[in-house]
Amino acid sequence: MRNVPVDEVDGIDRAVLAIGTDYPPGHLLPRHRHRRAQLLYGAVGIMQVETADGSWTVPPRRAVLIPPETDHQVLMDAVSTRSLYLESSAVPWFPARCRVVDVSPLLRELLLAAVDIPPEYDRHGRDGALVELILHEIRNLAPLPFDLPLPARTDLRELCEAFQTAPNVREAPSGWAAQLGVSARTFNRMFLAGTGLSFQQWRQRACVLHAIRLLSAGRTVTRVAAELAYDTPAAFSTMFRKQTGTAPSSFQPR
Repeated sequence: MRNVPVDEVDGIDRAVLAIGTDYPPGHLLPRHRHRRAQLLYGAVGIMQVETADGSWTVPPRRAVLIPPETDHQVLMDAVSTRSLYLESSAVPWFPARCRVVDVSPLLRELLLAAVDIPPEYDRHGRDGALVELILHEIRNLAPLPFDLPLPARTDLRELCEAFQTAPNVREAPSGWAAQLGVSARTFNRMFLAGTGLSFQQWRQRACVLHAIRLLSAGRTVTRVAAELAYDTPAAFSTMFRKQTGTAPSSFQPR
């Protein structure tokens, strides 16, 4: 199935529905929810998923697992998706919170093939076997640290969301504390309680996730390092590799 709203086929009696959808640059899917669990894979393009408690950056050829009945919005940047909509009974191990995952070459090929099978596929034939193999593969996907927790407190969340759009590794927490009218000590306690991270940890992760978006769009490592206010490209690359386990160049278009 391609470019079909899931609501039109959600009632089909199959554990897995596979739908491929193409989105233009800068397309925003407003906040919504699905009855089924979802594996949202971007064959090309980059996605940003946001829920009440955080945001998840999904680079090309990775996926995000979205639990059933989770309110979420998705910003699509020239993305071609391959989505699986999964009955909860078929994936009892599914995470309770969104999770970005790596996608193996085998699973990529299976996802590409799945969108071409009939929605009412033969459970006992070749298509049913393909679906069963997909379920085995997604159970063991490796999680990636591409999530950024967001606080519930409205004024603090607004500052966090603004920072996400133009992060700077030199941003000081004292400025945020002043904007909120609290002491530095109170701000640090508030931030840790709201996100589970210190301001410095959160700032660094926000910078990494923004860098992934810029690198995926074709920016050079040198330019990205400068935009994030790192002293040198080498300093940026060292931090990036420490946070993600891979070099910045691995996220640039192939």
